[in-house]
Amino acid sequence: MPPNPAMKAPLHRPAVPSWAEHESQMTEPNKLTHHGVPDHQPASGGIAARARAAATPQYLAGLNPEQREAVETLDGPVLVLAGAGTGKTRVLTCRIAHILSQGRARPGEILSVTFTNKAAREMKLRLGHMLGQAVEGMPWLGTFHSIGGRILRTHAELVQLKSNFTVLDVDDQVRLLKQLLAAENIDDKRWPARMLAGLIDGWKNRGLNPAQVPPGEAAVFGNGKGGKLYASYQERLKILNAADFGDLLLENIRLFREHPDVLRQYQNRFKFILVDEYQDTNVAQYLWLRLLSQAPSKACAPPLTSPRLRGEVDARSASGEGDSRQTVLVEAPPHPDPLPASGAREQIAPPGMTPAAPPKNICCVGDDDQSIYGWRGAEVDNILRFEHDFPGAKVIRLERNYRSTGHILAAASHLIAHNEGRLGKTLRTEDVDGEKVTVTGAWDSEEEARAIGEEIEELQRGGHKLNDIAILVRASFQMREFEDRFVTLGLPYRVIGGPRFYERAEIRDALAYLRVINSAADDLAFERIVNVPKRGLGDATVQMLHDHGRKRRIPLFEAARAVVETDELKPKARGSLRDLLASFDRWRAQREVTSHTELAEIVLDESGYTEMWQKDRSADAAGRLENLKELVRSMEEFENLQGFLEHISLVMDREGSAEDDAVSLMTLHSAKGLEFDNVFLPGWEEGLFPSQRTLDEQGRAGLEEERRLAHVGLTRARRRAKLYFATNRRIHGTWSTTIPSRFLDELPAHNVEITESKGGSGWGGASGYGPSRFDNVESFGSSYATPGWQRAQANRARGQSGRHGQAGGGFNESQSPFSSRSDAGGSSRSKRGPMVIEGELIAKSTGTTSEFSLDDRVFHQKFGYGNIVKIDGNKLTIAFEKAGEKKVVDSFVERA
Repeated sequence: MPPNPAMKAPLHRPAVPSWAEHESQMTEPNKLTHHGVPDHQPASGGIAARARAAATPQYLAGLNPEQREAVETLDGPVLVLAGAGTGKTRVLTCRIAHILSQGRARPGEILSVTFTNKAAREMKLRLGHMLGQAVEGMPWLGTFHSIGGRILRTHAELVQLKSNFTVLDVDDQVRLLKQLLAAENIDDKRWPARMLAGLIDGWKNRGLNPAQVPPGEAAVFGNGKGGKLYASYQERLKILNAADFGDLLLENIRLFREHPDVLRQYQNRFKFILVDEYQDTNVAQYLWLRLLSQAPSKACAPPLTSPRLRGEVDARSASGEGDSRQTVLVEAPPHPDPLPASGAREQIAPPGMTPAAPPKNICCVGDDDQSIYGWRGAEVDNILRFEHDFPGAKVIRLERNYRSTGHILAAASHLIAHNEGRLGKTLRTEDVDGEKVTVTGAWDSEEEARAIGEEIEELQRGGHKLNDIAILVRASFQMREFEDRFVTLGLPYRVIGGPRFYERAEIRDALAYLRVINSAADDLAFERIVNVPKRGLGDATVQMLHDHGRKRRIPLFEAARAVVETDELKPKARGSLRDLLASFDRWRAQREVTSHTELAEIVLDESGYTEMWQKDRSADAAGRLENLKELVRSMEEFENLQGFLEHISLVMDREGSAEDDAVSLMTLHSAKGLEFDNVFLPGWEEGLFPSQRTLDEQGRAGLEEERRLAHVGLTRARRRAKLYFATNRRIHGTWSTTIPSRFLDELPAHNVEITESKGGSGWGGASGYGPSRFDNVESFGSSYATPGWQRAQANRARGQSGRHGQAGGGFNESQSPFSSRSDAGGSSRSKRGPMVIEGELIAKSTGTTSEFSLDDRVFHQKFGYGNIVKIDGNKLTIAFEKAGEKKVVDSFVERA
């Protein structure tokens, strides 16, 4: 259909039909305006002005010129560079409303993709307020994967699936991969299934099917079998009529490439494409969008990219006839080629056919300065290359910020300007300059937490709501000290984007071990860790312990002690449970002669819990190990294990509803999209922020992403942004002296104020703030590992042992807080025999004397009928008719 001339009218004025323009040129002279008559403009607030305002659609009211241009530019590709706080969500929703109100498309002809279900719901809600029920007719507004899944179910047979296919979750994926590893005789402990799941997910995010995975990458897993396992996994998914999360887009791409008629169907359907958060798209999402955004043509496959873009090359079709081309991915990083100087784009057209039509009306909204998810596959190059991918694209910059004050925006803009990989824009505001960004140094992380707590209390006394205050940390382990400080101060808080520190799974597991050591009757704690890490003690074993414990009215731990002396369990499970009970007995004995911090390290090592996470190759395993080290470090502030566990019970008891007034505590990654009046940014130190791991793995690209993360943190603040760094911080379990982050020197001096910490200097009490914990060397526990320190403490421990008959001080000669330990060497490590009183073993049997007698005939649910041949307390030796002689607990049998 030919374009409507009225749709090409200049912006900000009504379209004028061509016949009206010609008629104005033929107006009679006596009807033209005389030079002596002044030009007329409607008076502000007059009838004409009010009438014109009433004629303007309500959704355009209040938009600034740049926002309105982004809404009204409907033809051709458009990139909206929307800085933080510039109203990008409003622009997106208004643009959809404008398309519908102008009659350019029906609701079902608009494809609008977001990254989260929350963003999709928010957009539908806003459109509902603007358009009423029209939004209900927008079936193609949703996330990439929800829309991809809908397309896939419609054409499932074309990719060897059925329309009712199942989407597997992560646990199901890992379970399936474990089966494949077993079939290939690959050791799951050396090559964890979860690691393979992560590799496959990464390949799918890059749009790679099994045949396209570079051999070098496939060789990193399973002694070179990674590619084969990926292919077997995909085959197995087809047999199970299942797909995983990555398949929802990967199979879409395959569908579009192998069936051009299906692709043309959707190209014709979608007249407008809108994309939110374009800077966070990965390669698969990029390819999916590029396929859909090409205007329909008669070519068998639409052009995708230049031959070298994203490492793609052209290959003849399988038929070898040369009548079509398909894109094949080969080994190469994304965007290996530099942009042409002219910005022109190479097109691939099959021989003898004309190039495809220009791209359709696609509008991508994003901010290259807020691309902070590279670690999960996001490609900032997608937005940087938009003009190259879509020739003739119009770039509209939204730079007017409605969130932050002048000083905050100036600091954020000056900082991000140090990045080279960006399109460039400068945030500005019409608001007042406000307070300057403050930078404060603290002696250590503990003082940092005290100082921020003091400032928050001061803000609260000044009438500020806690809901308007946030603390944004670079790493989750930083949260622990703030949580403890807030409990001490009685300040309500909430953790956003994850559980609170003491509610994390790995922390709860570690605490469960310590709780059982402290109290053997803690059934909930014992049940939690009886099979963590895996010991072959499943639900059936736990149920057996529960049954016996209820009948005998004893705790699970004592029930386990009774059961391991019998034949109720299979030999392997019985041996595992016996070893666990022996470990707890040993740890309780060590508790008397070992500091509680060292005991925690011993327990985590000897139980195999630390090793379990060391072998886990998932992305969050390293963070969990850091949290465990932070847990041990947090115990130093308490005199003993009992006091620490009581403190934890207070922390865990502070539950509050989401509506309560509370300080928000979260990582910088979780803060994207949020805003607060007062934002505290602790931990601006080299190695922590920017992260040393990111710098080591990604080099300059990693540094620029870290700087974008700092920019995101600053722009979360509406009124106050307060930066902190500590001179001493424990990272990776070791105290180290740190230097301030390089990002601090990249801030503009005119917009920054240096302030003094309100948390006390911590210099041995000389400043009047009380003694420092550095004055008490014993509070370090086993933190020091230098040979001199170890010898001194070993001598000290031996001296105390000579005086008191036992080792003291709680120091050890370990090289690492979580290194494996042997029981030999050192009085604090030696195994003890069972405690005796006058030669009689204590608790050699559990429970009271059995009510059964010798030769009684009994029935056992598992072993059948038999006669009692021996009685030892509540343990019976029974000669069963079919199972032979077995030892069982009397609560498991009944008289026959």
